[in-house]
Amino acid sequence: MAVLAYSLGKREINQHFTIKNAKLISLVLVSLLIVFHTASRYYGGGDSCEWLLSKGRYLGENVWQPYGCMMHKYKSNEANNCLTPKRVVFVGDSRIRQLFYSFIKIIDPEQREVGNKHEDISFLHKSSSVNVEFLWYPEANNSMKERLISWTHEGSLKPDVVILGSATWSIKLRSGSSETLQQYKVNLTAIAVHLEKLADHGEVYWVLQDPVNEEVLSEDRKMITNQQLEQYNEAAADVLNRNGRSRIRLLAAARQAALETIAQSDDGLHLPESTRNVGAMILMNSMCNNKLRPIDVLHVLGNNHQRRHVPPDVESLEEKKPATAGAAPGPKELFKALGRMGIIMGYFYLCDRADVFMKEQKFYTHSTFFIPLVYIIVLGVFYYENSKETKFLNREQTDEWKGWMQLIILIYHVSGASAFLPVYMHVRVLVAAYLFQTGYGHFSFFWLKGDFGLYRVCQVLFRLNFLVLVLCVVMNRPYQFYYFVPLVTFWFAVIYATMALWPQILQKKANGSGFWHLAILAKLLGLLIVICIFAFSQGFFEHIFAVWPISTLFELNGSVHEWWFRWKLDRFVVIHGMLFAFLYLVLQKRMVLFEGKGDALFSPTISNVLLFLSVVSFITYSIWASSCKTKTECNEMHPYISVVQILAFILIRNIPGYARSVYSSFFAWFGKISLELFICQYHIWLAADTKGILVLIPGNPSLNILVSTFIFVCVAHEISLITNDLAQVIIPKDNVALLKRLGAVGVFTLGVLLLSRGSHKTPGA
Repeated sequence: MAVLAYSLGKREINQHFTIKNAKLISLVLVSLLIVFHTASRYYGGGDSCEWLLSKGRYLGENVWQPYGCMMHKYKSNEANNCLTPKRVVFVGDSRIRQLFYSFIKIIDPEQREVGNKHEDISFLHKSSSVNVEFLWYPEANNSMKERLISWTHEGSLKPDVVILGSATWSIKLRSGSSETLQQYKVNLTAIAVHLEKLADHGEVYWVLQDPVNEEVLSEDRKMITNQQLEQYNEAAADVLNRNGRSRIRLLAAARQAALETIAQSDDGLHLPESTRNVGAMILMNSMCNNKLRPIDVLHVLGNNHQRRHVPPDVESLEEKKPATAGAAPGPKELFKALGRMGIIMGYFYLCDRADVFMKEQKFYTHSTFFIPLVYIIVLGVFYYENSKETKFLNREQTDEWKGWMQLIILIYHVSGASAFLPVYMHVRVLVAAYLFQTGYGHFSFFWLKGDFGLYRVCQVLFRLNFLVLVLCVVMNRPYQFYYFVPLVTFWFAVIYATMALWPQILQKKANGSGFWHLAILAKLLGLLIVICIFAFSQGFFEHIFAVWPISTLFELNGSVHEWWFRWKLDRFVVIHGMLFAFLYLVLQKRMVLFEGKGDALFSPTISNVLLFLSVVSFITYSIWASSCKTKTECNEMHPYISVVQILAFILIRNIPGYARSVYSSFFAWFGKISLELFICQYHIWLAADTKGILVLIPGNPSLNILVSTFIFVCVAHEISLITNDLAQVIIPKDNVALLKRLGAVGVFTLGVLLLSRGSHKTPGA
């Protein structure tokens, strides 16, 4: 009964929740979300970081997440580029002085707190004209007002940025009397007029009062209570932003950060350094984001043309195999496909280049990685099916393999799990496994089919590169930014060259003489020697790949070093896949294997021994990966031992006959669109070129990830269909027509490269 109920329930789900219905729902969701976020920008503010100063939360210790956007961590050179030649002035009490020191430490990390208390302090950066001052005015009174008035006079040296705040001294000196609060309001009202005038010239920030830890305050500060500070904050907000149109900006987010950390204060009044740093970084983001436009904060249409570094933890997957050929789409279907692609690219641009949707930063916790991992395992088991064939590494099984690996990699990216070394190393094995499949799959095809025709090559290259090339144009990224696509394209070309060059050795030829088996092994040995030469001579490698015009494919930020690192990391695994395919196909041809339904792959004794060794190897590798101390140390060993984990999994999955007889249709479905899932995640699931997370539903992280994932998967599936349709039209089977198109594309590409090269040289001429 349980099995029957399970089957009926699964059938009911599949009947009503089809991919067509899912795409319609996602289209409606996207339309509504665009309207909502556009309206919220129009009525609430000019960009997705409008709440930078007012709202936020701690993701973890010292990791502050502003509401609706990512907070860029400014380095010294960035801060100097932004602030030169500005004059920034902090005005207030000892709390403002602390904020001043945290601010100048961003500009110059070597700076120390050397100024005297209750005195003005000046800071001038040695290598730039950035001038930051602190002026001691502990109360909002006539003295502060006179200083502000002096800056408003004609011809006076006005500050570009003013940061003010005070209240604790007024409370302390007058024992928190109600008359003092009323006088505070009067003084602020008089000061506000002059602050508005200063806002005509630059930026003005009023820092709301941070809380205190009343229990550890000294006796002479006991009258400074959180209730009093809240009243003063309400008074400041009422006076300085009375009509809602004031240009004086209230810094409230730092106070929210302090609410969670004030217990760590030594004296109950002054904040711990980490919290002060949050306030200083918020100010730096507010001053500099619109000028420098860091990619992890906000993006404005037409203003994102800088090349940026690829994130260090990006992983990917294999190419999709050609679909069953049908009738080629006509011109009408072709234009429809291009139209759908254009709409989808518009969505990509809105998500990760236009300032429409919000973005938040990643923060790793074990629960953010392992809880979703358990969810997908449960779903994968729920959707198990009987395999149509029980051959070793059959198509359904390899789709399943790619599917669950890709889902793990997606969870790895969105959770920021690269920060946890054991997870990082296991994901590195998953990436190596995709490349292993590249070697295994393409070697098997060429060995069995002997099809080295141009049509087959162009089909594979088109499916691998179409989406990436479109995104390079739309998102203004270099080809190497999507590093795995260049990597798998390169290895396909290597496998093709190895198998196609004389002498071409195929299974048909090898069946006649064992000599040809030795010849193919000699070919693989030659390939291994070439790989070793490149691997142990970085200078030679970089010299080869830095030659124009191929350098345009392999350079990132003007260097091929990133390509060298990525290539070297998995340099042996493709040849491992080719060798494994050769051994398997030879054993299969000699009828050594038992691939019938329910049959163990080998004799019982051999099967049991191999299973035992595989389990031990699998566990041993995991123990090593979990005990490895640094990424550098792990990465040095990875190329040599990753194949152990891969082979162990393959044997565990395929030796038992019952294991080969079933597969997960859930994982297999995702495996069929694995390439699109990998590439699309860069811009419509993650954000800021994978550095952050796209926020479609503000204020609810769990619902947001569900909605954005649903849309992301639907888009990836649609792109896979579009790619298949376009491949049938753009890549004709007739070799003459294909050569003409390749010639036209080659001439056009060469022209673009020459123009691009010329434009890069012009500025230095």
